[in-house]
Amino acid sequence: MNDASPDRTERELQEALAALAGGVHAAPDAYRTARGEWLRRERRRRLVLAVLIAVVFALATLIGLWVLNQTPAHSGVIFSGTTASLPRPHP
Repeated sequence: MNDASPDRTERELQEALAALAGGVHAAPDAYRTARGEWLRRERRRRLVLAVLIAVVFALATLIGLWVLNQTPAHSGVIFSGTTASLPRPHP
């Protein structure tokens, strides 16, 4: 019989993993601690996202208002005359 048979390799691997897993002992409140940390990270992510959205919205609004407030020094071409360019229809 072959010394490196798949059954032997599988059995040795199972024994090694069982021994390794047997040495792992979790703290009694490990899940509660990890869940609390996950919730804190989630709240922090949501807060950062909300602040980022508010900043982008405020900047877009301010830039839009600034652009709209930049009036040219001369009159525009559309409203250059005092009279209408098209005659008004008479009833």
